[in-house]
Amino acid sequence: MYGVVEIKGHQYRVKEGDVVDVQRMDAEVGSKVELDQVLFIGGDAPKVGTPTVSGAVVTAEVVRQARSRKIIIMKRSPGKYRKKNGHRQHYTALKITGIKA
Repeated sequence: MYGVVEIKGHQYRVKEGDVVDVQRMDAEVGSKVELDQVLFIGGDAPKVGTPTVSGAVVTAEVVRQARSRKIIIMKRSPGKYRKKNGHRQHYTALKITGIKA
């Protein structure tokens, strides 16, 4: 069984045992999180939400809070200036422990 869940404005296709990197959430490492914005449940009897499936919950465990690898951004204007900038996005890794329709 799998499901489509909305987390912080982004949609993710998840199944039990998956590890998903999402935008930073305020949760401690090792804590349990319940995601109730389930848009779709697939499997033998699929359920489509309007906009969410009522009563469906995806449970997850916070595995880590970290920052992604650095992205280098170069700006250049011919004959004027050069600028080098870097960015590292904060993320939370969630391990999906269960999907309950």
